[in-house]
Amino acid sequence: MARTIPDDIYTEPADVDVRTLANLGPLTRLAGRWAGQRGTDFFPNAAGGGTQAFEETIDLEPIDPQTNGPQLLYGLRYHQHVVKPGEVGAYHDQVGYWLWEPATGTLYQTLSIPRAQTVLAIGEARADATRFELKARRGTTENGIVSGPFLDAAFTTLEYRIVVSIEGEDRWSYDEDTVIQIKGRSAPFHHRDRSTLTRVAAPVPNPLAR
Repeated sequence: MARTIPDDIYTEPADVDVRTLANLGPLTRLAGRWAGQRGTDFFPNAAGGGTQAFEETIDLEPIDPQTNGPQLLYGLRYHQHVVKPGEVGAYHDQVGYWLWEPATGTLYQTLSIPRAQTVLAIGEARADATRFELKARRGTTENGIVSGPFLDAAFTTLEYRIVVSIEGEDRWSYDEDTVIQIKGRSAPFHHRDRSTLTRVAAPVPNPLAR
């Protein structure tokens, strides 16, 4: 996405509003603690693909405003913990940030998983949007995908897409599509994860706002 980079890349904006919860744009209603009881994972296996139900919690905590010189970002630090129904051990664990840049209407999602993979996805939305999409793809340095040697060779991630739909003050859902080229297969595999979450706790304001 094209953007104008100012000549002065060092001076930070003045009079920054420190109230993150008041400046999150389309991320506003994601702040807090959430639980999902009926997620569905369509994953690759030796037979082709399988489906697994899952339960999860996602914590999205407001952080203090962040600047890169003149760039101003508001965000949520998140931790997603996923288990199979009735089990304790993590089926999936993910950490990162959801970020909103008010000046450009840009959304960012950073994610890292303990399988040696990190992703930066980017999208655009209005401040009042209730549905938005972010994407990442292999080979770019702006919204890219980085994997460890094994994953990069055996399960090469080509693309990542997430669509978030906000369905009220206390409910939202996501639909993820991770496109993978699997060693020994000719066609890419679409690894899909879908879930609907409900709020179980309100967010705590960021430290500066307190």
